[in-house]
Amino acid sequence: MPVSRDFAAPGGPALDDLGVRLHDGVGTLRVWSRNASSVELVVFEATDLDWVTDQIALERTPGGVWEVTTPLLQAGTRYAIRVGGPHGPGNTFNPETLLLDPYARGLAQGDGYEEWRSVVMADGFDWGGSVKPRIPLDRTVIYEGHLKGMTKRHPDVPPALHGTYAGLAHPAMIAHLQSLGVTSVELLPVQAFVPEPRLLERGLTNYWGYNTLNFFTPHTAYATEAARQAGPEAVLAEFKGMVRLLHEAGLEVILDVVYNHTSEEGLGGPRSSLRGIDNASYYRQEASGAYIDTTGCGNTLDTSTDAGARLVLDSLRYWARDMQIDGFRFDLATALGRDASHTYTPEHPLLVAISEHPDLQDVKLIAEPWDVGLGGWQTGNFPAGWHEWNDRYRDRVRNFWLSDIDYARRASAPVGIGGFATRLAGSSNTFADDRGPLASVNFITAHDGFTLHDLVSYDAKHNEGNGEHNRDGADTNRAFNHGAEGPTDDPAILAARRKAMRNLLGTLLLSAGIPMLTAGDEVGRTQRGNNNAYAQDSALTWLPWNLEPWQQDLRAHVVRLLRLRSENPALRPSRYARLGEHIPHASVMDWYDQDGRTIQSDQWADPGHRTLQYVAASTPGSEDPNRILLIVHGTESPIDVRLPTEIEGATRFVSLWTSAQERPTDDEEVFVPGEVLSVPGTSMRLFRVE
Repeated sequence: MPVSRDFAAPGGPALDDLGVRLHDGVGTLRVWSRNASSVELVVFEATDLDWVTDQIALERTPGGVWEVTTPLLQAGTRYAIRVGGPHGPGNTFNPETLLLDPYARGLAQGDGYEEWRSVVMADGFDWGGSVKPRIPLDRTVIYEGHLKGMTKRHPDVPPALHGTYAGLAHPAMIAHLQSLGVTSVELLPVQAFVPEPRLLERGLTNYWGYNTLNFFTPHTAYATEAARQAGPEAVLAEFKGMVRLLHEAGLEVILDVVYNHTSEEGLGGPRSSLRGIDNASYYRQEASGAYIDTTGCGNTLDTSTDAGARLVLDSLRYWARDMQIDGFRFDLATALGRDASHTYTPEHPLLVAISEHPDLQDVKLIAEPWDVGLGGWQTGNFPAGWHEWNDRYRDRVRNFWLSDIDYARRASAPVGIGGFATRLAGSSNTFADDRGPLASVNFITAHDGFTLHDLVSYDAKHNEGNGEHNRDGADTNRAFNHGAEGPTDDPAILAARRKAMRNLLGTLLLSAGIPMLTAGDEVGRTQRGNNNAYAQDSALTWLPWNLEPWQQDLRAHVVRLLRLRSENPALRPSRYARLGEHIPHASVMDWYDQDGRTIQSDQWADPGHRTLQYVAASTPGSEDPNRILLIVHGTESPIDVRLPTEIEGATRFVSLWTSAQERPTDDEEVFVPGEVLSVPGTSMRLFRVE
């Protein structure tokens, strides 16, 4: 895969066109291995992946690339490679092991767990004129979900399409996404992955998919039975067809990608590709050959080497260009930015290359800004052009609405409202001024951890079903069960839980930054207290579609909030405001207390002061001027709030939404400056300022 002439990719031209390239009736295979002494192409009979039909040696070329051009490589050819080399620390060569081409665009599986073969794929797909939606960042609303889980039980999706690429693109699912108001579907890993042997031994599987086998191939099991039977070409076509239909509906596709480690696990684990090709160069390790594991998964891809960095970059370019993907969320992204000393640096050549490569200029780049290694927590420290999961936002918002309330029932609220206000306004204490609030991907929940429903229904995790004696999963969740652990029929507890969910969703969808909603949270999906359901491929993790009335009400709140977010640009600034300056696309923010007076500095940290009135005024850029007022009340006792009189030009406040209602109404009550409102305990209320 060559790069543009004016861009210096890791490794330079020597690493162009790795994998198989078809041309002039033949195919050229290029494999990189600095330490190998021999590389061999092995070709198999198409219907019997154990039947070797041909073998041919590759020749070493400059730059550590081994190459062969042969008519044996045609579209549909099943092949593997064998690599020989020296023994010693860091090397794990075995010239008898059949290995996957790391650049293979297609895979075929035989009978055994490790019986995979690479498949040569022809280019070409009719995109029908569809184009990437290119949703502006300030209008982006991410919907994170599992491809199988979203459609597995959908009653309007045909059973043959349940849990498949085609199922996600079915009109019923597209209608769901459009009616909700989200703009971008973020899919848990769909690059080819395998379950860990230890899970198979316990009768479980890797449901989430964070165990990548190959960085270029769609996961076969997510294709329909018909496509799987037809072969890798049909699987690829189904994936592209899904992207095309979602794009035609105006929806973006973002992929959760796992480049930090592979399914080869630690030393002694499976030898399927990189370990057998050049273990010393592809995995981080000490001089002794012992792995340096900053991922917690047994190995860490060494992106300080040109080959490791180029593998990631070329994979991203393929998905963005050939598969038309709109963005990527990088799992444990800190691991990708570690240098040769295994220290994270935002100037890492790979991170810079990803943000600057011409093929990646129109894609969204989202970092999970941590890993488990030394110095792994890096929220706020990724380079310009990157967006980051904001765990500080998550923790502060959970604290404010849940653990603080729990604590207050036993004593008094432990903190004031200042930290919460900072997160509501775009986390300017975390992200540099030039990056702005849209550097923050705000979230309350994600695929790992409690669902929204369980966050307000359980104090502790209940992961016994994972077979690890409840030792797995996070112990610190900042959750609050509101008086009973798990299921209850107490109407007061249930009502408090529902309002807590509305407060959390309201905060998420009205905050400055890019909101990420976890699929199913809009209807209060439960995993019965399991906060690490990575191995649960069952109704426990699939989305429910037969909804109770309270779930329909909750969904109606999400729809309303997303519509209001779209209609009010003051809620979605792309830049931070600066006092006394006119900053286009920023929102000028003013803060008032419950008496309508400007909040004083000593009130922010005062635990006795947990009520604020937040006024945001958009600075015209491309939209009409807009102002909103948001009341946030963070104690369980009701309070009287006097609307501010100091807002210049404000003559009335039009009520748009409140978390106090079980179901949003269309009534737009009008209030005037200085009027006193009775605000229920732990609630929010949004107004348009006119």
